[in-house]
Amino acid sequence: MFTRRNFLKTAAGATAFGAGIGTATLATAKAPFQPSQAPGFYRMAFGSFEVTAVSDGTIPLDLPDLYMNTTPEAARAALKAAFQATPTPTSVNAYLINTGDRLVLIDAGTGSYLGPDLGRLIGNIAAAGYRPEDIDDVILTHIHTDHSGGLSAGGERLFPKATLRVNARELQFWLETPEADRPPTAPPHHFDEAAESLGPYLAAGKVETFADDAEVLPGFGSILRAGHTPGHSSIVVTSGDQKLVIWGDITHGEVLQFDEPGVAIEFDVDEEAAVRTRAVAFEEAARDMYLVAGAHIAFPGLGHVRRDATNFDWVPVTYTNT
Repeated sequence: MFTRRNFLKTAAGATAFGAGIGTATLATAKAPFQPSQAPGFYRMAFGSFEVTAVSDGTIPLDLPDLYMNTTPEAARAALKAAFQATPTPTSVNAYLINTGDRLVLIDAGTGSYLGPDLGRLIGNIAAAGYRPEDIDDVILTHIHTDHSGGLSAGGERLFPKATLRVNARELQFWLETPEADRPPTAPPHHFDEAAESLGPYLAAGKVETFADDAEVLPGFGSILRAGHTPGHSSIVVTSGDQKLVIWGDITHGEVLQFDEPGVAIEFDVDEEAAVRTRAVAFEEAARDMYLVAGAHIAFPGLGHVRRDATNFDWVPVTYTNT
């Protein structure tokens, strides 16, 4: 029979039981939660070269509101089906190539422009066993701030020995286009940030341009992939019979645009050209089966592209600890 006395006994017992749980929990929960990951680099052999993917960090992006030629609802559903939340943590990757004779960095991260979750490139280069002053060349896929913002700080070059190498039309667009001629798809602050980041290298005479589809350095070629920006270029690294295409911003993420290559993103300077470029890049990568590195594919952003039932699919490299 339920009585007030029974209730009080039950409540007292429950309180004692709960206190015991609390005491036990407090007694065993001695280690605090750790909010940080291990240093962000991933290394792999590539022919006679060594390739190190280096993370500049991740940034949460509301991708469904940034994608174009689709609806936010459709994009959100596609991301959810791939177990990706919105906002979506989006990687910013750079790649360090050791040829044995030269140390070449492809893209330079964000620096201090895009907040504390990014700008970690220098620290992760150090964690990978190198120093900024060891780097002989920095090659840019393009001059958007998340690829060039980490070149300089306070008017000083962060890679003091390096020659900066960039596609000629890309350099001309960001540093020489009169304000009246700038397209509305290229925000004014991107031009200002380009001048700030590249300025110290220009002043030091440490900038070299390369032509469309031209060699950049021995072992390093380029493919003009215009659209995302006017001189956006994939960098082709070859060693023996191995081929790696570091393709910059062909995609943002590794889900929606592989199934729907016609989906553009708000950051594209020329949306239609970017869509055409992506179709060519996907087709070529799937056909020739070479290794791909993507700046905004989940770190380390290394893998292959294959055809599947819907269009294309991203296949990341298999982790190895050697």
